[in-house]
Amino acid sequence: MALVVQKYGGSSVADAECVKRVAQRIVATKKAGNDVVVVVSAMGDTTDELIDLAEQVSPLPPGRELDMLLTAGERISMALLAMAIANLGHEARSFTGSQAGVITDDSHGKARIIDVTPGRIRSALDDGSIAIVAGFQGVSQNSKDITTLGRGGSDTTAVALAAALDADVCEIYTDVDGVFTADPRIVPTARRIPSISYEEMMEMAACGAKILHLRCVEYARRYNIPIHVRSSFSQRTGTWIADSTEGSEMEQAIISGVAHDRSEAKVTVVGVPDKVGEAATIFSVLSDAGINLDMIVQNVSAAATGRTDISFTLPATDGQTALTALNKVKERIGFESLQYDDRIGKISLIGAGMRSHPGVTAKFFSAIAEAGVNIEMISTSEIRISVVVSQDDVEAAVTAAHRAFELDADQVEAVVYGGTGR
Repeated sequence: MALVVQKYGGSSVADAECVKRVAQRIVATKKAGNDVVVVVSAMGDTTDELIDLAEQVSPLPPGRELDMLLTAGERISMALLAMAIANLGHEARSFTGSQAGVITDDSHGKARIIDVTPGRIRSALDDGSIAIVAGFQGVSQNSKDITTLGRGGSDTTAVALAAALDADVCEIYTDVDGVFTADPRIVPTARRIPSISYEEMMEMAACGAKILHLRCVEYARRYNIPIHVRSSFSQRTGTWIADSTEGSEMEQAIISGVAHDRSEAKVTVVGVPDKVGEAATIFSVLSDAGINLDMIVQNVSAAATGRTDISFTLPATDGQTALTALNKVKERIGFESLQYDDRIGKISLIGAGMRSHPGVTAKFFSAIAEAGVNIEMISTSEIRISVVVSQDDVEAAVTAAHRAFELDADQVEAVVYGGTGR
């Protein structure tokens, strides 16, 4: 008997018929002799609708109350799913994040999991029940208030529960048939990746691939939880995410995929005095404002002026916060001006195989150049090359890179069944 944790995204439980179909899949897993824990997201676009409703009532809703509101979406899903399972003759018990023992810090809207104490889940499983857990939510260790984990938080809930319960596998059910070499919405000929390492999947998630949330993959890697990404709309095999082994490395493709992200913006601090400590001051100010930066480039100092420009990318939602924070210290730092561009996109080439294959960088840049796309920034890691381009050029760059590395399938493999891919 195996312990299986399954997570179903919003598009998988979008309406009553979807809920009943998911219930049948869960019961089939139970009948196969497994203990089953299910983590469920809010139905369809419920979370977005609740956010819109809150903004109609208040332009700046208190974080505590917004979390209280948003967690209602998952509670609706979990209760309906438990009812549907009961209708099929199996006992299911639904639990909120706090009832399931998901303990977080105090940060409303983007809480981080501190601990998971799944005593009630264990008891339900011992009684032969199927446990249904509301994803995306937990309870603050200090204030005991309800918290939410941020976008993609249900993925993280599922993996955290799998780790706490020592599950055999965490199955993430979405609306595409696994992880593909590119977003099928942009590249219809993208290929399904049968298996991929944690580190490659982390890079893809960080670079904009929306199939899995970065925190979820980080958690799985830390606790060595195999993740199986599948579609809830088909019976296809999907993609396995686990530690790469020596045997699989030998067969590894040079490039696993091409990811893109349109959600970032670029800030350039113009005319920064080229003195020791100026860059540290800039990034300390941004850190104090709670802003995560992605790519950073500093130009060579101009000899005539003794000044340089520093550019960086960040989530577009944090753009105004960053500009406000930097303008407050403009006189202290002594920079000349700020430039802001939210019409950018990031294209990333990812593959552990590029470590031992020279020429990957040249081929990537040649493909983008031949597509007539100008590169604004470049960043690399051991298994990733990322570039920033104009937002209008994202699709052309993705398609060109995908074709250059012969990632196209002979026939269309990717089916997008609906929703956003979560």
